[in-house]
This record gives sequence, C-alpha cells and structure tokens, in this order.
Amino acid sequence: MLDKTIPYYRVIMQRKAGTPIPEPALPADFAFVSCTAGDEKEWAEIEASVGEFPRAVDALLYFQQEYLPYLRELERRTLFVQRENGEKVATLTDWWAYTGERRDPWLHWIAVKPGCQGLGLGKAIVFEGMRRMLLIEGDRDVFLPTQTWSYKAIGIYRQAGFGFDAEPGAGGFTNEYELARPILQEKLAFR
Repeated sequence: MLDKTIPYYRVIMQRKAGTPIPEPALPADFAFVSCTAGDEKEWAEIEASVGEFPRAVDALLYFQQEYLPYLRELERRTLFVQRENGEKVATLTDWWAYTGERRDPWLHWIAVKPGCQGLGLGKAIVFEGMRRMLLIEGDRDVFLPTQTWSYKAIGIYRQAGFGFDAEPGAGGFTNEYELARPILQEKLAFR
C-alpha cells in the first residue's frame, strides 16, 4: 500500500546496463502469466487496490487509453502474478517513454494486492519484469518512475539494481529526488 502519511514527491530511478538481476522466485501456488486481451479489469482492480487510482473504473479508463491501442506490445510487456485459482494478484508493465528523441525502457505500474503483500510477490515480479525487459529491449539502461509514498517498493527496486537518477524530466516525468531524499533516507536508512 502507498503510505500517504508522508509528503509526496516523484522520484525517478535508473538501472544501468550490465547490472545483475537476481533470480525471480515465486512462492508455491503462484505463477507468472502474460497479459491477454480482457485482462484489463484485473489490472485496474490491482492498481486501485493499492491506491494508485481512486477507483477501478479510473484505472480501467487509463489502461484503455494508454495501453490497449498497443495490444500486441501489451501482451508481451505486461506481466501478472496469478494464484492457482486464476486470480491475478500482482502486475508490472515493461514499457517505454521518450526523453526528447531518446526512447528508453521503463518499468510501469508495479503493484501487489494488499492481501498478498509480504509474500515476496513484489520482489519476484520486479526481478521477472527486468528479466523480460532485457529480452525485449536488450541490456540497456532502464528507468522507473516512483514516489516517496512507495518507499517500501523502492527497497525492492534497489535490490533489482536501480539507483536514484538526478536527470530532470526523464521520460516526461517530474523528478523531485532532492526534495524526497531526506524522507527516503529516514525510511530506508541509506546515505
């Protein structure tokens, strides 16, 4: 869940090419599955459940506008963690964004339903998402937009090789790292 009790600042993270990626490991009874047409409702429910959107319908509209026009890419770039019973409980999208004319790979919309947090699913989906990103994009620098409210996830991103990036406006995202640094230092105990 997002921790909305602390100030909100947007932060950009970057994984440099060549940085090792840990092996993804899911608990028993869970599996990675790729997105298929019709999965947009599950994606929207997951994202709304963690507070990224106020309602699932808002997340669904975003998904339909931003991703559905690229269905073929969506199917190879959006990943879920699914229970044995078919319930999708986590998601991540290997996407792209432009900084000027430079096209970079970006991780988007990483989320785990609250009832499944603490089981290692977030770490597993980030590691698997990075593994798949390298297959799609090659071993390049990869970016990730996040925020102070997601400081627990930032710990996972750091384990996946991401560090804080000072580039302003990369991928069209605001980067408020300097404002976020004191909060992140307190919450993550890093220097």
